[in-house]
Amino acid sequence: MKKRPDPRAERARKGDEGRAREGGRERAGGRGEGPAREGGEARAREELARRKHESTIQLLFRASRLLDEQALARLPSEPGRPRMRRSHTALLPHIDLDGTRITDLAERVGVTKQAVSQLVDDLEAAGVVAREPDPEDARAKRVVFTPRGRAGILEGLALLRAMEGELAAAIGDGPMADLRGALLAILAVVDPPRA
Repeated sequence: MKKRPDPRAERARKGDEGRAREGGRERAGGRGEGPAREGGEARAREELARRKHESTIQLLFRASRLLDEQALARLPSEPGRPRMRRSHTALLPHIDLDGTRITDLAERVGVTKQAVSQLVDDLEAAGVVAREPDPEDARAKRVVFTPRGRAGILEGLALLRAMEGELAAAIGDGPMADLRGALLAILAVVDPPRA
């Protein structure tokens, strides 16, 4: 009677042969290029796209970036003044109305003091902010909004309000109100009021 091969041993042998072929391709071609690798990369891309789509916070990041880009594109450009960039708009919410030190801005934004100083230089050249002595520390300066900067913030908020109206028209007032409520609830958790 003829003995049948053990299926586990057969799978292990085929797996060893496949790994040997793959290793040979890596040595010969450098990266193991071919249909198997391309299929693996395609599956990895699909998995990454699926997981990004399933992440609510990732969707929030993406929507935020795209809305920021649209808002910046709608800002009027003024001859002789620097154009606002996303790095500028990322800094603006971190400037307190009574002023904020460069070191605090750097910590809030998560970049170096030098990087924040460059952004503040740009905004200062645009007339949006100014550096003033810190009333609590004579050696320090605070970044404050200029009257032009405060007016610009109000204009920017009006632009955002118009964009909100367009979104509400596209998705409905109810979902827009729900989004606002959800964002306020999230902010209450991640940025609770200070005592």
